[in-house]
Amino acid sequence: MTIQLYNTTRRPFPEAKLKKAIQLVLSGEGAKAVSIEGIYCGGRMMRRINREYLGHDYDTDTVTFPYSEGLAVEGEFYVSFDEVSRNAVRFRSGFMQELLRVTVHSSLHLLGYVDGSSAEREQMRQKEDHYLRGLGLGVLPTEERSSL
Repeated sequence: MTIQLYNTTRRPFPEAKLKKAIQLVLSGEGAKAVSIEGIYCGGRMMRRINREYLGHDYDTDTVTFPYSEGLAVEGEFYVSFDEVSRNAVRFRSGFMQELLRVTVHSSLHLLGYVDGSSAEREQMRQKEDHYLRGLGLGVLPTEERSSL
């Protein structure tokens, strides 16, 4: 059982907080990490991943690749520090809160949650809010989150 996090940038990297967020989501959902890799990168790398694997030529805050189904979780996710920074400004949430939100979001994707429809997005937002509160963080008012 392992969670490995990597930082491909020179930006400060709060590894312990990020691992705590992932572990909180997994335990809250009754799951365990078999093998999870989180890669925190810049926009250029994220665009390359999006192009190569998803056919999109743009930066996103996260791309997640679940390799298992059920409660024994295997997979990897990528988080763009550049996009997280833009989102933090856009939603006036602060970089650390946004970084933790995206990490929680990525963890939920590893567990099989999807956000293709408005109902699925709302379910994920509620779970994100729940786990952010569990980390001692506040959440954005609903009207400010509606464009996430």
